[in-house]
Order: sequence, then structure tokens, then C-alpha cells
Amino acid sequence: MNAIQPSSPELQPIQRRRTIPRPKRRLRQRSYQIMALETTVKIGVNFAISAAAISALSQLLPHHWSGQEKLRQVRTEVKTAQERVNNLREEFSNTFDSRQTNSIMQQYGNRIPSNKKQIVLTNNTTAAEIKESTP
Repeated sequence: MNAIQPSSPELQPIQRRRTIPRPKRRLRQRSYQIMALETTVKIGVNFAISAAAISALSQLLPHHWSGQEKLRQVRTEVKTAQERVNNLREEFSNTFDSRQTNSIMQQYGNRIPSNKKQIVLTNNTTAAEIKESTP
């Protein structure tokens, strides 16, 4: 059990690779330039989108205003038509009311009911007769 074990190989010192130092200042400056360019492009795109939106609004607003004016005109016409319809409905209901048939016939025609007689007053008296009859 106590066998001879092979001796471990001698450890060699680890050689470190020599790294070439990178110029960090140049990389930072380049990243700042890229960020500045990216920000400038973003602002430019936002301005372009804003200009397109303002242009679209300037074209749509006159159309909207004319539509609102037409809507006001239509509402006014509807209101006058509604008043006319209400008047016509009232007149229709009065015309076909069975309780008012006789009065409607008198109103629209020259028919007089048999129990009423028409009286026409004429003034055939002279001024002298009027003076004598007044006390």
C-alpha cells in the first residue's frame, strides 16, 4: 500500500502574456462621437415627424371648420323642419278630430249649420233719423 507514487511534475511559473495597452482616451472619444451622432439623428427624425404632423394639421383644420359650419346649417334646417312638422301634426289632429267637424267645416267652407242663421247688418238710416231716435 505504500507504493511509490510518481512525483508530481514541477510546477512551472505561469507566464503572463504581455497585453498591449489600448488607447482608452481614443475609444471614449469615439463612443461620445457616436452617441452625439445618434442623438442628432434622433432629434432630426423627431423634427421631421413634427413637421409632417403640423403640415397634416394645417390641411385638416380648414376641412374640419367647413364641416362644422355645414353641421350648424343642417341643425338649423332640422330645427325649422321640426317646427313645421309639429305645426302640421297639430293641424292634422285638429282637422280629423270628430268633435270639431262642424267648426272645421265652418272655418274652411261657407256651410252654416241649420240651427244658426247668418245676420247681415246694413246701415240704411239717415243721419236725421238717428238724431231723432236718440233721447
